[in-house]
Amino acid sequence: MKISVFGMGYVGTVSAGCLAQEGHEVIGVDPVRTKVDLINAGQSPIVEADIGEIIAGNVKAGRLRATDNQVEAIRATELSFVCVGTPSQANGNLDLTHMRRVCELIGAALKDKPARHTVVIRSTILPGTMRQIVIPTLEECSGKSAGVDFGVCNNPEFLREGSAVKDFNAPPKTVIGEFDRASGELLATLYAKLDAPFIRTDLETAEMVKYVDNSWHALKIGFANEIGNLCKAASIDAHEVMKIFCQDKKLNISTAYLMPGFAFGGSCLPKDLRALSYKAKMFDLDLPIMNAILPSNEVQVATGLQMIVDAGHRRVGILGFSFKAGTDDLRESPMIEVIEHLIGKGYDLRIFDKNVQMASLVGANRDFILNRIPHISRLMVKNIDAVLEHAQTVVIGNKDSDFSAVLERLREGQRLVDFVRITNRRSENGKYDGICW
Repeated sequence: MKISVFGMGYVGTVSAGCLAQEGHEVIGVDPVRTKVDLINAGQSPIVEADIGEIIAGNVKAGRLRATDNQVEAIRATELSFVCVGTPSQANGNLDLTHMRRVCELIGAALKDKPARHTVVIRSTILPGTMRQIVIPTLEECSGKSAGVDFGVCNNPEFLREGSAVKDFNAPPKTVIGEFDRASGELLATLYAKLDAPFIRTDLETAEMVKYVDNSWHALKIGFANEIGNLCKAASIDAHEVMKIFCQDKKLNISTAYLMPGFAFGGSCLPKDLRALSYKAKMFDLDLPIMNAILPSNEVQVATGLQMIVDAGHRRVGILGFSFKAGTDDLRESPMIEVIEHLIGKGYDLRIFDKNVQMASLVGANRDFILNRIPHISRLMVKNIDAVLEHAQTVVIGNKDSDFSAVLERLREGQRLVDFVRITNRRSENGKYDGICW
């Protein structure tokens, strides 16, 4: 393939070199003449393992060159990667000066190009930037229509400094956010030989993925450091603790607990977080990440409550209020907090949870249900039908499989508020509202 790469910084240089190494004809584009001259002389403008040898070899082989002429680069290629910087502004927002400028230049070059061209953004940009800035700028400056006259994709990079060449050739995943199918197909052929998870999705999802990755990496580092500080204060070897922690691939280093939903509860998580926070205070330690977890959980409870209030109905039905489906455990269940708030605000409630219903008769939680929350136990009904007959707003509080068909059973005017994604539907006005989707 004939490819141009705009921006000979870190990502652009590595991308250009590695693509040329795979046999493609690559033109690097940069307004800084020094970078252009370095590449054309077979030298890398950045310091990174292996990239110097790759650039030297591919310039010599005639597969890689550089220019400061964007029109020449667009005319000579069929696909362009945009790898310009998107630094922070003082307020934390992205500075998109370079992105806007390169889109203006590419758009102007596309104006007189008869053949279809595909523009791929690799720069890290906030969700919505493709549709709000990149595509409108390309269309305005070219006089052409995206998806018809030229293609557009978002293709976030996952390159770590120090191992960028290895990451390019063996990425953790490849993500293509495609504006149109044809663009996605073209870009997919470029990565066909990579042995990595391959995802084709929409533009906004692709834009967001990189931010989720980096935020997660930062959170892991901060979390490990806080554990390290606490362990040191308690004369415990933090590395030994985390080595054991990391051996758990089922729950700890896994996909477990990483799907958005409602707040956590139960007998362990809230209690143990409070205890660890107390222990840190004994050592005069500040653990901002650990101390933010319970307040963050409370925000999610408040978010769920507001969704119920916003539905605008006084008759509310709750399906599932143990802290987890398949259990009768009500200890620190966030749904208890929701229910008590609604009772306090005068809502007319009906509640059903088959496991709690059984526990109220014979279970270990019988005393808690009948004596600690009698005001809630009096609102319990015997089946789902009784909830649906009463409620104008129905709330799914845990992922009991019995609730999976509730959406299809709603009457005209009823609304479902879903805290657990009992269905793959996304929020829609008037009938269904998911807490994080």
